[in-house]
Amino acid sequence: MRAAILTRMARKDIVGRTGEQIAADHLEAAGYRIIDRNWRCRAGELDIVAERDCTVVFVEVKTRSGTGYGHPLESITAHKLARLRRLAAAWCAENGPVHAIRLDAIAVVTAPGQTLVEHVEQVA
Repeated sequence: MRAAILTRMARKDIVGRTGEQIAADHLEAAGYRIIDRNWRCRAGELDIVAERDCTVVFVEVKTRSGTGYGHPLESITAHKLARLRRLAAAWCAENGPVHAIRLDAIAVVTAPGQTLVEHVEQVA
């Protein structure tokens, strides 16, 4: 049983990291410059920090291997948005002043033979 739990956790991590790479590629193709990935502090982790048009964008990435458990964006709760705001403030405090910020979310669904990416700007 322990091996099955570890296998599920490893698969979840692989799906998540794959989704973050797909999201980063999507952002770069859309003209964003990736500043930071998987930035951590005591309060948690930012998936992607990017910049475009003098705006620093903090991106929460949610990845699913299908929609059987709902759309990935459905898992972004008010609590998670508040955490994202705190993390963005911590990143800004550590990395110096910025002109403008924005909080975005990217949903990635990696179904067999198909990858869907949905980028929602200004989620909070």
